[in-house]
Amino acid sequence: MRFFIALLCCVTLQLQAQKPKKPSSSEIYEQLKGLNFLGTALYFAAHPDDENTAMISYLANDVHARTGYLALTRGDGGQNLIGPEIRELLGVIRTQELLAARRTDGGEQRFTRANDFGYSKNPEETLEFWEQDQVLSDVVWAIRNFKPDVIINRFDHRSPGTTHGHHTTSAMLSVEAFDLVNDPSVFPTQLKYTEIWQPQRLFFNTSWWFYGSQEKFKEADKSNLVSVDVGSYYPAYGLSNTEISALSRSQHKSQGFGNTGSRGEQVEYLELLKGDYPQSGNIFEGIDTSWNRVEGGAAIGKILYEVEENYDFNNPSASLPELLKAYTLIKNLKDAHWRDLKTKQITSIIKACSGLYLEAATGQQAAIVNETINLTFEAINRSHFPVEIESIELVPSGKKIVISQDLAFNSDYKEQVQFNTGGADLTTAYWLTEQGSAGMYKVTDQELIGLPETPKVFKAIFNLKIGAISIPFITNLVYKYTDRVEGEVYEPFEIVPEASVAVKDPVIIFANAEPKTILTDVTAYTSNLSGTVSLNVPVGWKVSEPQKVNIAQKGETKSIAFTVTPPKDASEGLLEPQFVLNGKTLTDKVVRIDYDHIPLQTLTLPSTNKLVRLDIDKKGNYIGYIAGAGDVIPESLRQIGYQVAEVSPEEITAKNLENFDAVVMGIRAYNVVDELKYKQPILLDYVKNGGTMVVQYNTARGFSFPNLGPYPLHLSSDRVTDEFAEVTVLDPTAEVLNYPNKITNTDFEGWVQERGLYFPDEYDSAYKPIISIHDKDEAASDGSLLIAKYGEGRYIYTGLSFFRELPAGVSGAYRLFANMLSVGKNDQKIKQ
Repeated sequence: MRFFIALLCCVTLQLQAQKPKKPSSSEIYEQLKGLNFLGTALYFAAHPDDENTAMISYLANDVHARTGYLALTRGDGGQNLIGPEIRELLGVIRTQELLAARRTDGGEQRFTRANDFGYSKNPEETLEFWEQDQVLSDVVWAIRNFKPDVIINRFDHRSPGTTHGHHTTSAMLSVEAFDLVNDPSVFPTQLKYTEIWQPQRLFFNTSWWFYGSQEKFKEADKSNLVSVDVGSYYPAYGLSNTEISALSRSQHKSQGFGNTGSRGEQVEYLELLKGDYPQSGNIFEGIDTSWNRVEGGAAIGKILYEVEENYDFNNPSASLPELLKAYTLIKNLKDAHWRDLKTKQITSIIKACSGLYLEAATGQQAAIVNETINLTFEAINRSHFPVEIESIELVPSGKKIVISQDLAFNSDYKEQVQFNTGGADLTTAYWLTEQGSAGMYKVTDQELIGLPETPKVFKAIFNLKIGAISIPFITNLVYKYTDRVEGEVYEPFEIVPEASVAVKDPVIIFANAEPKTILTDVTAYTSNLSGTVSLNVPVGWKVSEPQKVNIAQKGETKSIAFTVTPPKDASEGLLEPQFVLNGKTLTDKVVRIDYDHIPLQTLTLPSTNKLVRLDIDKKGNYIGYIAGAGDVIPESLRQIGYQVAEVSPEEITAKNLENFDAVVMGIRAYNVVDELKYKQPILLDYVKNGGTMVVQYNTARGFSFPNLGPYPLHLSSDRVTDEFAEVTVLDPTAEVLNYPNKITNTDFEGWVQERGLYFPDEYDSAYKPIISIHDKDEAASDGSLLIAKYGEGRYIYTGLSFFRELPAGVSGAYRLFANMLSVGKNDQKIKQ
């Protein structure tokens, strides 16, 4: 069986993805245009938010081509401006943001198994983490399945080292795959599920940026470029293409890419890399995009072009007789690719023209295996065209309800049934079910590779006879409820374990040998749950005895307290909670990710936590934390015994600040908190009067904050992406390396993803650089940790990636951070 992503030809601005689509008459007409266009384009880049949404929207809504975006990664290595999720959970969020973007601009979404391990500076570094053959295989697989006539690269394959290594690698793989996809000897096992294919053209979506300046681009030879004005206006939507593009771009909320729509002309340039140059400027020139493209298509085209020409906006159902004729012909096409694709499209259009509303809903969001649940089916025909509901089938159970009843005009049919979930798999992201590597997800099922999300298992098939033609309409089971504020709400229906067992903090830090109370949450997903919960700890650690748990109500959570005692010396290991139920051991936790702009995500993941026993001392206790773009540094500092007060901008006053032993600025605070431009003098006065202020990294692009520090300081894009890069100490006597913890090279071992980013490259001599680091074959960067005395206090600027290291439980990062907070508090005469 092949998996295809459902084509959405109409633009929908409804952010709640689970709500049924109810296209307007004008939107149905736009779908008809897409039905009559048999051409495909695939846009190609590395990450979520790399895509040119204006080009995707133009191809989908103006050209009416089937348009896809292939992102090599899910953006797991990025940052999160809206919450605490990073790495794999951020990848889940960004996957859903891409799907929200595609629902907005009309495109489809694909991926590979490449894991976004973090920034890399060139393709060589990228391919040290990515398995080149596997990623190339996935690219070939995507092209063979999607069958694009035209491929458009976002990045230039000829300029390694000038941008993110993932970017250039994506383009290089696209160029290589273009010449491989039609060779049956290349990845031949794929051909059990798909066919070889040959795209006709490959473009690079260039712009003045790639030329260095607008002036250079203006003077450049453009004889090999195709110019496309993507500034079209769509009366059917009341929006310009670029306004739709901005709405699509704004779905990348975790990355802070909210965008203002523009209107009027916007020219995009496509450089031809492979294939023949389209003299007309039409990138599909010479490619038959009519129904004549497929054997047997001429008769279909004759019907459907007339349907499009004679479409009645006031009565879409008038098109149904001809649409039904075309449906029968499409179902008999020999070309399986176009048969499957166009069957889905025309089925959707027939449903819309009939005013059909079909729903299979349950009153619970989650169920366990072999649970019997109540379902409500609803069907309504809001046209005068004759429709009979013959039966409803439930997948995967095979249960069939024979009905054989006419759906009278605007008369709501409802039926309630019971349904058993059987032995369904637990809900999770399919790419997280097996342990992968730092650069690759492990997915062994070929048919899953590249899909944006795990296919929904539970479906209802409404078998309807429309006129004289029987058509199956497939809908996912959903959870539906009424919220007092939001009204009608839809969420995905999911399968969860009988119980979730979880310890909240992914990393638990012990700053000394004292025991801690660890709360373990047991959540019941069935009533009258009874079992035993326990914690497995590493050798050398101690934990209190297992405890009995009884939970009467489904959905209820109980927190069970355990005493965990660390060893006397430094130690690390895994904490594994488990719940024994009727002789069966459950070791999974249910994780929910809930944001307004994406559907509720329910994941079942292994429940493990990291235990870290540190040798750490600290000076001072009360820390003020001013949040920036979002991190979990406050929680991390609390774990080693600090009291942390999160300070809002309006609370930044001289009186409030004088209470703190140190003040810490969250990552990118000066990029995202406008009020700081007015509060910075107060913060610097705090330092001048004897305070310690730690400023974490801010991005350099467009940064124009006038007084980031007490002395001149210029941010650059310098970064060290190799987390193993050698660290050279510039000043061994510096207080920050000696008090209260002695920092050695071992404290820089075990770092994750990177050393740091956006280091200052120019700074006043008042700042003292402490360490020097660099990536392979690059000049040393000395700006990763700068300390300046200002008045009676200390100002520290650091681009070291503490926001990644502390949540990962990196011992040396905790020790160094504690030292930064302690600077200036040492009574001994150590150099400062």
